[in-house]
Amino acid sequence: MAAKPWNHVTRGRLIGFGIGSGLFFLLILVSEPGFVFLVDHANLLFHEAGHPLMGLLSARLETYGGTLGQLLFPVVLAVHFWRGNQTLSFAGAWIWFFENWLNIARYLADARAQTLPLVGGGDHDWHRILSRWDLLPHDTAIAAAVQLGGWIGMLAAVAWVGWRAWQDRGRPASDPFASLATLS
Repeated sequence: MAAKPWNHVTRGRLIGFGIGSGLFFLLILVSEPGFVFLVDHANLLFHEAGHPLMGLLSARLETYGGTLGQLLFPVVLAVHFWRGNQTLSFAGAWIWFFENWLNIARYLADARAQTLPLVGGGDHDWHRILSRWDLLPHDTAIAAAVQLGGWIGMLAAVAWVGWRAWQDRGRPASDPFASLATLS
C-alpha cells in the first residue's frame, strides 16, 4: 500500500501560514519574555494538570509532571496531524510544542531567584529538579539552551512547511470535493 501524501501546500496556504506564523512570532517578541498571554495560560492549565497525573505514578515524578503535562498535549496533536498527513496542522502543533520551551526556559531561569509567582504558592519545580541533579548553579545557562532550542524548533517547523511547499510546486492540488462528484 502506497503511503498517503502530505496535504498539498498551495501558494495561498503558504502565504496564510507565513502571515499567521509571522504574527505569532511577533506576538512572542512583544510579549513578556517567555510568556504569551493566551497560549501560556492554556499551557499553565496543562502544566498544573500534569502534576497530579504524574503523581499517580510516583511521588518522585510528580515534580516533573508539570513540564511533561504542558508538552504532552501539543505532542498528542502533532502525532494526530502527522498520522493524517495534515501539513499545516502538524507544523502548528510543532510550533506550539516548541513555544512551550520558551515558557519552560523562563521558569528554569527562575530556579535560584524564585521570583516568578507560582500557582497556589508551593515549591518551585525547577528549583527542586535542578537541586536534585546538582545543577541549580547552572539554571540560567540551561534556560538559555532550552530557549534557543525552542526558537530553533519553531523556525524548523516554518522551514519544513516551506520545504513541503517547494516539493508541492507544479504538482496539482487534490480537490477535496472530488469524491463528492462521483456520488452524483
